[in-house]
Amino acid sequence: MITAAVDRAADARPWIERASPTHPSLIDEEHRLGELYNMVNVPTVVWIDEEGRIARPNDVAFTTEKGGKYADVSTDEQMALLRSWVRGELPPKPEDVLRAQVAPASTGSQAARAHFGLGWWLYQSGYTDAAEHQFRIGGELAPDDFMIRRGTMRLRGSDPFGPEFREMVTEWLTLGHTYYLPLPVG
Repeated sequence: MITAAVDRAADARPWIERASPTHPSLIDEEHRLGELYNMVNVPTVVWIDEEGRIARPNDVAFTTEKGGKYADVSTDEQMALLRSWVRGELPPKPEDVLRAQVAPASTGSQAARAHFGLGWWLYQSGYTDAAEHQFRIGGELAPDDFMIRRGTMRLRGSDPFGPEFREMVTEWLTLGHTYYLPLPVG
């Protein structure tokens, strides 16, 4: 198991140190995992086997029932499924089934990631106002990509767990969308 925080090192490190994990814990400040695996929210898991093949594409996952209730997923079912896969009791899914479970990145989503990338470069270079503009465009182009919308809040001086975040999610849900899109169990 490997975990990765998609955040600034200064913000993620205290949480990682407090958790004292016994597995490698990485910090992905540049949101590369989101790009590589088409992740649009956290927490997200990807099951990758010993040969580097994706066995289950990105999916919402929580380690506590409190988190699971928030996303309307059962952590017990998720953990049972994971244990079955690790023990080799779960047969591998055919590649066409796996591909069908991964929504291809839309043109808007790809453009949003480009704006995020430019915004991140601008932010690192000290051009915070220009970065804010790029982050905002990215969020508008891919409103379902909470890796961009929520992931840039701290960079823009906002609390990613605060009122702006809760307002954003409430608005999204009111429009009939789902905040998390879990894969079917099994």
